[in-house]
Amino acid sequence: MKRIILVFFAFMVTSHTYSQSADSIIVVKSPASRLSGLIDIQDLVNQGYNFWEDEFKGHWAGIELGLNSFANPDYSSYPAEQNKFLQNTALLSNTLNLNLLQYSMGLQQTRSTIGIVTGIGISFQAYRIDDNTSIVLDENQTVQPKYIYLSSTQKSKFAMVNLEVPLLVEFQIPIRNYANRLYFSTGVTVSRRLETHTKIKYENAGKNEKLKSPGNYSVRDYKVAATIRVGYRLVNLFASYDLVTLFDDKKGPVLYPYTVGIRLISF
Repeated sequence: MKRIILVFFAFMVTSHTYSQSADSIIVVKSPASRLSGLIDIQDLVNQGYNFWEDEFKGHWAGIELGLNSFANPDYSSYPAEQNKFLQNTALLSNTLNLNLLQYSMGLQQTRSTIGIVTGIGISFQAYRIDDNTSIVLDENQTVQPKYIYLSSTQKSKFAMVNLEVPLLVEFQIPIRNYANRLYFSTGVTVSRRLETHTKIKYENAGKNEKLKSPGNYSVRDYKVAATIRVGYRLVNLFASYDLVTLFDDKKGPVLYPYTVGIRLISF
């Protein structure tokens, strides 16, 4: 009888203890978007968590060197003997771009591989034309050839300086790590002409002389050019094509300038 009473008492104490332990256990159900109740996947997405570089940086600022020429020349408004008087030597015609300021804006929330690039640059363009030929404006402000003979070694150029503002969309592909990126950008540059001149270099009595003649030469004050740029690390190439003619309408031959070149230094 005593043994039965002891067994019953032990059973009651054990049941009471288990009931208290069960009441103290709180079961928390993990939300569907949370891993192990510790990492909120939705929070990571909203905060833009990734293993890529956080800030998008474009490729505009730097020093560039290119070669110039004219596409689709049309001299139909000039006599036959004046045909192609502005035909240039492409290998001796060059552009120097000083792209001084750049602003980049990324277009993605969780990546840094697509963005818009703009800035400010100065472009120095020179066209090497026939050694004995320069240009002037007639009474109607129309471009006309002028033939000059100063020496047997003279060289003639037609040059201009433009202020440029680009608007580019750039795509980047990280290779191996985010620091090394293949990029491609395309868009337009809007330019304001700052200065235009012709220049003839020649020898006189054994001394080098030059004849420089500033003027507007009916070159457009504003122009728009399409441009593409591509590069990877130290190799950076660019090309541009003017969407408007070099001279004002009916004030000169129909010429569309274009440039191809390479970036020498990146800022």
